[in-house]
Amino acid sequence: MNTYAATINATEYPPHLKHKIIFETFDQLQPEEAMLLINDHDPKPLRFQFQSTHPEGFDWEYIEQGPTTFQVKISKR
Repeated sequence: MNTYAATINATEYPPHLKHKIIFETFDQLQPEEAMLLINDHDPKPLRFQFQSTHPEGFDWEYIEQGPTTFQVKISKR
């Protein structure tokens, strides 16, 4: 069973706040903790942003890949 330190349903936030909230939540994770991101589209741009800002500091694992719901486990290394 997967446990997450936080769950973010990105569909509940206005577009201009989504990435801010996601990164703030990630920054609060302890090493080896994970958060679950739920979204209504593939968050590829967010993954690229993580690769730019935290190149060796995260793991990205799809739990569900559409077509209407995407769930991603984002772990802090």
